[in-house]
Amino acid sequence: MADIKQQALRCRDAAQAIAQLSTEAKNALLRAMADALLADEAVILAANARDMEAATAKGITGAMLDRLKLDGKRLHGVASALREVADLPDPVGQVTRQDVRPNGIRVERVRVPLGVVAMIYEARPNVTADAAALCLKAGNGVILRGGSEALHSNTAIAASLQRALREAGLPEAALTLVTDLSRETMLALLQLTDVIDLAIPRGGEGLIRFVAEHARVPVIKHYKGVCHLFVDASADLDLALRLLLDGKASRPGVCNALETLLVHRDIAPSFLPRAAEALRARGVELRMDEAGRALVPDAAPVTDDDYAAEFLDLILAVRVVDDLDAAIAHIRRYTSDHTEVIVTRDEAHAAKFVNSLRSAVVMVNASSRFSDGGELGLGAEIGISTTRLHAYGPMGAESLTVERFVVRGEGQVRHPDLLD
Repeated sequence: MADIKQQALRCRDAAQAIAQLSTEAKNALLRAMADALLADEAVILAANARDMEAATAKGITGAMLDRLKLDGKRLHGVASALREVADLPDPVGQVTRQDVRPNGIRVERVRVPLGVVAMIYEARPNVTADAAALCLKAGNGVILRGGSEALHSNTAIAASLQRALREAGLPEAALTLVTDLSRETMLALLQLTDVIDLAIPRGGEGLIRFVAEHARVPVIKHYKGVCHLFVDASADLDLALRLLLDGKASRPGVCNALETLLVHRDIAPSFLPRAAEALRARGVELRMDEAGRALVPDAAPVTDDDYAAEFLDLILAVRVVDDLDAAIAHIRRYTSDHTEVIVTRDEAHAAKFVNSLRSAVVMVNASSRFSDGGELGLGAEIGISTTRLHAYGPMGAESLTVERFVVRGEGQVRHPDLLD
């Protein structure tokens, strides 16, 4: 696999040029990339149409097909995300700590680029642009290895972004798209411990587990999004219904969609039948425990596997729980550490919910669909980490840097007695 190593080495060399750019130059580059995407809209959408046609012919449906699809609105959203990343503060060079030691040396912790990030992803062609923007903003090079189902879309998007690099006088290898999509090439990429500083897989659980199990380089990952919404006894039921419908029915094929609804026993009779009617009107299939089916008799029975499932579809698992503690216990058992939501008017219950769960994002009276880098102020996200390394939760540009020590002195030595 000499070719992939050579590509990676060229990306590493190009990353040095990106790391030395000023904030103004990086921001101008990202805005030029956004302009390039819109200038090439017809070409990119035509390439995506080829991918959609091939995917449909292969029998791909549902969430995967939705993630693959681009249209004018989505492409303009991708361009807007690049501009939002350009508008964000530059993490590179930020001093996060300053201290003067008793001997007079000044110690700083300063953010610097990671180096080369390998992004391995499925279906979502927008990731090509989002990952490139965040990596470049943070002064890194990026190697993009998308899925075969989006090859034409990814190639067209990468070509636009690379043109902006060339026109800025920068090496296009800073954004390297891998077009050899064989498993052997991916495995070889994941072994390059002397070149790749971080790998980020984004896609289905199978892809993420494959990368995590075979990589020799550090990996940021989250396997799936089993997101819960708990409706407490004190909840505003109108508000709870809005959050439920938005979290489940707005776009079920994404990782921040709700998969399980937990309802306090005291308000289940007034909430569950109403919620079931609204969900079914939007095509949602309900799978409930016995207490839930006593209130909604025609719901399907739920299983333990359902509570652990990331459906990525219009399917919702439902459980009636005795109290807040029971809701927390259920979430602890089945959580994927992605996103949990409580609907409550009780501030003490909200605080207990937040403090009792370790998930990357915890919401109080807000939709799970806000568990997204763009919605949380990151401009875009390169992925969501549930692995508690240097980043946890949605990852933006700052998460693609590390802190190092910079020490400034005036000739201090640690063992002056040796110099007498």
